[in-house]
Amino acid sequence: MNIIVIIADTYRYDNIYPLGQGTVGGPHLEAFSRQGVSLHNFHAGSFPTIPQRTDFTTGRVGWPWHPWQELSRSGRNHLPRLLKREGYVSQLLGDCPHLMKARFDLGFDGFHYLRGQEGDTYFLRMNREIQETMPPRKTRVGHGFQGRNLPDLHRWINQYFEREADTFAYRTAAVTVEWLEENYRQDPFFLWVDFFDPHEPWDPPEYLVRRYDDSGYDGPPMIHPNYGLASDLNAAELHNLKAHYLAESFVVDRSIGRILEKIEDLDLFRSSIVVFMSDHGMSLGEHNRTGKSNIGHGDERFWPVFPEVAHCPFIVRAPGLAPGGEVHAYIQPADILPTLVELAGLDIEPEDPLHGHSFAPQLRGAENAATRDFAITGSFLRYREGAIPPRVVTPVLYTDRWIYVPVDQEGERGLYNRTADPYASTNLAPDHAAVAREMQERLNTWMADMKGPEEALRAIQPLT
Repeated sequence: MNIIVIIADTYRYDNIYPLGQGTVGGPHLEAFSRQGVSLHNFHAGSFPTIPQRTDFTTGRVGWPWHPWQELSRSGRNHLPRLLKREGYVSQLLGDCPHLMKARFDLGFDGFHYLRGQEGDTYFLRMNREIQETMPPRKTRVGHGFQGRNLPDLHRWINQYFEREADTFAYRTAAVTVEWLEENYRQDPFFLWVDFFDPHEPWDPPEYLVRRYDDSGYDGPPMIHPNYGLASDLNAAELHNLKAHYLAESFVVDRSIGRILEKIEDLDLFRSSIVVFMSDHGMSLGEHNRTGKSNIGHGDERFWPVFPEVAHCPFIVRAPGLAPGGEVHAYIQPADILPTLVELAGLDIEPEDPLHGHSFAPQLRGAENAATRDFAITGSFLRYREGAIPPRVVTPVLYTDRWIYVPVDQEGERGLYNRTADPYASTNLAPDHAAVAREMQERLNTWMADMKGPEEALRAIQPLT
């Protein structure tokens, strides 16, 4: 069985499956969800970008032990290297700028990387003036080349994308289609396609932005969140920010559609496991924040990994799986490696023992085979000078009924009714103290079962 994995960075669950206020990003992934099996309780494990991919390719949960770091420092497992023993040829394609820095290319037979995302000054244009795209106070702090912010550098290096064909998503899809046409007779192959979009900066052609913002907005294009208080943007700016995100998501959807169409053209669905997933989402005003971590101006709160960030889409299509299936078991990235191995009929011995468990039985319809009834999304966290550092990302536990946060935005416990309040807006912890204690015990037990380090356990205890 060939294995094709497509990742879209920062692609929200509610782009495909609206949750009340969600807005659909495009039709192609919706159609793919009807052709494959949708996992409705897939949540990020280790957060964000590189930690999530490390969990996926190693089959191990990383965040209690290590931060964002080079892959080889996180363990010996790496999926393409494990598959090579079974005769697989492997290729990594994409435009995620962090994969090369974290050495995810090691172990692949082929690696092709499109440069220029997120202020990557790989090709200077010194004859052109760097124009201000967004006011610095409205976007992410931190500066790159010549003290300019990411939106300014992104448009300077890449020039403004007036045509969809110039966008990174389109170009990533084009090189993927080319690879499939050049390699579809290889049996078996492993192809990992990594779209950095819809990660910011969100710079689709403005005519696509008008699909989502027809207000006549005439301010600066809001192509990058401020990673801080959403209230720093006025209502029109926030609406335009969301519109840029959704337009970028639409381009990603259509680009992935081209790949899926080519897989169909080449009759590869009959011999391939095809997966689409996201690594995490993005706050677009929820909890009065834009971004996914607190690195902006003037926000002193902690930033738990709330649902709009932690809840991710995951769709898999493979021979023998009923189209239109739905799985509601709790799945996390460390479970993907053993699942792909089982679906492909392989017997692989990893160098490091796996934390994840195969969910192939659930994909085949055995809902009672669930291995857990919760998910935990977290980021590397340690005490410093006797306290949790200010403004950091804090973990969240998800169950069918509850969303539990040991260290909520203001430092108190957080407890939310997931059924009635899917975006975790109203904290019920003061009225349900016993439930909050039960959820904390579940979190502590999980950490003990994982044999997590004492310093990780200490860092996820309530502050009050």
